[in-house]
Amino acid sequence: MMVLIVVIGYPIGEAIVRSLFGDSIGGTPPFVGLSNYVSALSGYHSKEFWASAGTTYFFTAVTVTLETLIGFGMALVMTRAFRGRGLMRASVLVPWAIPTAVTAVLWKWSFDPAGIINAVTGSHIVWTGSEWPSRTAIIIADTWKTSPFIALLILAGLQVIPEEVYEAARIDGAGAWQRFRLITLPLVRPALLVAVLFRLLDALRMYDLPAILTNGSNGTTTLSILVVRATLSQLKPGYGGALSTLTFVFIFVTAFAFVRLLGVNLVERSEK
Repeated sequence: MMVLIVVIGYPIGEAIVRSLFGDSIGGTPPFVGLSNYVSALSGYHSKEFWASAGTTYFFTAVTVTLETLIGFGMALVMTRAFRGRGLMRASVLVPWAIPTAVTAVLWKWSFDPAGIINAVTGSHIVWTGSEWPSRTAIIIADTWKTSPFIALLILAGLQVIPEEVYEAARIDGAGAWQRFRLITLPLVRPALLVAVLFRLLDALRMYDLPAILTNGSNGTTTLSILVVRATLSQLKPGYGGALSTLTFVFIFVTAFAFVRLLGVNLVERSEK
């Protein structure tokens, strides 16, 4: 508890306290109460804030969905017994092992107008020149990097399913789709949901990829980029504290709602 208070509690408390003061350059900052929050939610900066929130949730919804589907497929392949399975598992984890900043630089080169993406596809797209190409580039880069993480967690869940269960299902005449729907999905569900929750929390804090790929331009400004921009670039620690607090609240509420709704579904299913 002491470690959590020092590492987590103090920074959050400091950000909340600082958000209640103004942004004077010199001297003691004036106490402004909730003015910074009002400015972000419904005042002068509200349009920028809500646009960034929408962008953050858009990236989260799309990337988490794609990464879950691709990661599940990768896990199903890696759980099979075949020659070279160990090498394949190690190779799949390479994108996840690369630091996010390095991944962003690699993909920035690839998405250059004269880069490999345009060369392979035969297109002439300026990927970071407008809104949707920029968003597509970020989604592709993030999906490439993080799908192995979800695959690894789902693979751990698949490994604990007894093979005897599948053998009994085959003897009873269950086809591949029936075995997947009635055995694999229910038994891997806990690992799958943990993977989605972890990835959800990470995606809501997305900063590196859009900051390096597009510098947050063309409709790719996330909440984390907005916080850093207000605090460091615009020298507004009070307003930046309010933004960071609101970001924390958004992430907490989203995670709580996810866990809460999941708990209700599990209870209802067990009762049925």
